[in-house]
Amino acid sequence: MLQQTTTAAAGGSNAEALQQMSFSHLLQNFDLVGWIVFITLTLMSVLSVYWIVINFVKNLRLRGSSDRVVSTFWETPNAQDAIRYMEEQSRSEPFSKIALDAAQAAAHHQRHEGSRLVESLNRSEFVDRALRQAVTRESSRLEAGLTVLATVGSTAPFVGLLGTVWGIYHALLRLGASGESSIQAVAGPVGEALIMTAIGLFVAIPAVLAYNFFVRLNRVTNNKFDTFAHDLHDFFATGSRVGEVASKR
Repeated sequence: MLQQTTTAAAGGSNAEALQQMSFSHLLQNFDLVGWIVFITLTLMSVLSVYWIVINFVKNLRLRGSSDRVVSTFWETPNAQDAIRYMEEQSRSEPFSKIALDAAQAAAHHQRHEGSRLVESLNRSEFVDRALRQAVTRESSRLEAGLTVLATVGSTAPFVGLLGTVWGIYHALLRLGASGESSIQAVAGPVGEALIMTAIGLFVAIPAVLAYNFFVRLNRVTNNKFDTFAHDLHDFFATGSRVGEVASKR
């Protein structure tokens, strides 16, 4: 009978100790370092989710409009109508902005024929410089938020590890203060350590996956920028695309 009572008491104490490892108990017993780590991970998660959504929507819109904008530009027989169509596109559409920069550079060079500008740079070089600047600008806009995702993906596990180390440190302090190696003495700090590790990984893994995904999409888009810019250079420097010249021969 006494053994059963002892066993029941031990089981009850173990159950109480396991309750100390819950997330709600963790929030109630955070110290300053624990709150700093938890708030930092929360902010990282919010920033990560924000830039994941922003970049996903941006790439989704770009994928739906890029082919349409480029094909419409080349299929429009009149250059002025094509430029007007580009001016009607939204401010966030990059292909139209690249085409407009090339058109403005060609028109600016033509208006200043006979000046020192024309003497120092011919039409091809002037348009090429404008296209390089436009492609660089639009490529930089594509990378918005990727630095945040890379930072979160690389640092969140270490922030969680700080919480883990701090929880283990508290567990050792409790063991030393109680003088006994019972689960009740270490359940709370060990639970804090495990939860912090899980939160750090939970924050980091989506950020790393999203970063790799968007880098791949941006690489494809940058290749489209370069192809479109080369065709624009041929068009505004010579009056026709290379493919069109070859097909007329």
